[in-house]
Amino acid sequence: MSDTQAGAAGAGAEIFLAEPRGFCAGVDRAIEIVERALLKFGAPIYVRHEIVHNTFVVNDLKSKGAIFIEDLADVPLGSTLVFSAHGVSKAVQAEAQARGFDVFDATCPLVTKVHVEVAKLAKEGYEFIMIGHKGHPEVEGTMGQLQSGIHLVEDVADVARVQPLQTERLAVVTQTTLSVDDASEISAAVRRRFPSVREPKQQDICYATQNRQDAVKMLSPKVDVVIVVGSPTSSNSNRLAELARKLGVDSYMVDSADELQPQWLAGKTRVGLTAGASAPEILVKAVIDRIRSYGAVSVRKMDGIQETVKFPLPKGLRLAAGIQLGDGSRLHQGPPLLDDAYDSQEPEA
Repeated sequence: MSDTQAGAAGAGAEIFLAEPRGFCAGVDRAIEIVERALLKFGAPIYVRHEIVHNTFVVNDLKSKGAIFIEDLADVPLGSTLVFSAHGVSKAVQAEAQARGFDVFDATCPLVTKVHVEVAKLAKEGYEFIMIGHKGHPEVEGTMGQLQSGIHLVEDVADVARVQPLQTERLAVVTQTTLSVDDASEISAAVRRRFPSVREPKQQDICYATQNRQDAVKMLSPKVDVVIVVGSPTSSNSNRLAELARKLGVDSYMVDSADELQPQWLAGKTRVGLTAGASAPEILVKAVIDRIRSYGAVSVRKMDGIQETVKFPLPKGLRLAAGIQLGDGSRLHQGPPLLDDAYDSQEPEA
């Protein structure tokens, strides 16, 4: 596509920002744990698995001295180790303790809630059906809370194949970053096969995942295309793009502004933009700038839930007087998104 065609692709377009979007409280907390550990103990700080599933975030922390590993054997004795926001199995926890690492657990408290529920009900003799994606670190961490008795289902078809040893005490748990609608469909299939199954008192799908999916449901009918900022490994980002497509809107996911293809915007006058819970606002700003370079004329923020959740940090990460974190311009709030011409009113349907 020529430069002229690229410009025409977004000429006169309006950009509509989903609200909420981007970092959730669990991601903010996890990143701050690594940053504080680096400031307090110095580089290197070892992190098991990507702290969150975002390429920019991981590379930024690498530049500050974080080293990301999968095998604890790669961590030198006496090192400081951080568990990622996705959580880890009991076996990984035990190995870290046995190796004598100074461990800080950045597991999202909402994932920890699932782990606690599994441990509690397992003591009461329950088996579990876990709804989630095979190989995802959160799923591996939750299933690894038990040595046996937890069965993974990825779709409705899996429900028909699962064979628990008993059904009198059977409970459902869910990966927190799933599509709300998909999880509900699979949960319904579980209830049909196992009518007495115990479901969580509160939905395992995290509030931030649900809020961002609800925002896409509000956004999609009002736009011609939806762009999701997020890395390919991010489950919740992928779900946002899938949801928009299910609602009948073209949707694309980009890890950075460089991946934005102008042909996606050809003939589109209303461009929806959102970001997964692990994507920093600085990347959203870069995508806005790129779309503006194609000729977009305005940016509007849609109405939505204002999230105020804040999770406490682990003990031992208080910084000494005079030591402060950075201003957060790279990973946290990012630079100002909108200029004085910003129109905060929600667009007409």
